[in-house]
Amino acid sequence: MRGCERARRARGDAGFVTAETAMVLPVLVMFAMALVWGLMVMAAQIQCVDAARAGARAAARQDPDGAVVALAREAAPRGATVTVSREPGRIRVVVAAKPPVLGGLPFELREEAVASVEAAAGAGADAGAWTGAGAGGEAGAGTGAGAGAQAGAGTGAGP
Repeated sequence: MRGCERARRARGDAGFVTAETAMVLPVLVMFAMALVWGLMVMAAQIQCVDAARAGARAAARQDPDGAVVALAREAAPRGATVTVSREPGRIRVVVAAKPPVLGGLPFELREEAVASVEAAAGAGADAGAWTGAGAGGEAGAGTGAGAGAQAGAGTGAGP
């Protein structure tokens, strides 16, 4: 009669695996979607960094503000705002964007790059000097704040 007990137990547990899978599967899908969204946010942040640095380099070369904004918008995520401000001896480019897909969230992706104004061709020793804030690597001379590698003369401060 032992075989009857096994058969009865097996029949009673048959639907639990399906029910457990039906309960866990939506949680796993939501977790996977959250991971993909996080990767999309990180990619948009990197685009903001690249756009701010490209804009700062263009502004340091004395490009007009309209050209700087256009260049930064090419590298920025869709819908990003680009602000160029000039200070004595420095240019500041700020790129801000809403997070992808869930744009209604109460935060924005923002990156800022600051560059020293380059002197006219052959007119000074400032050519090639830069300052940068953010993550990533940069080649040249100057100082930078953020995470990443810097090649050339100058100093860098990380997080």
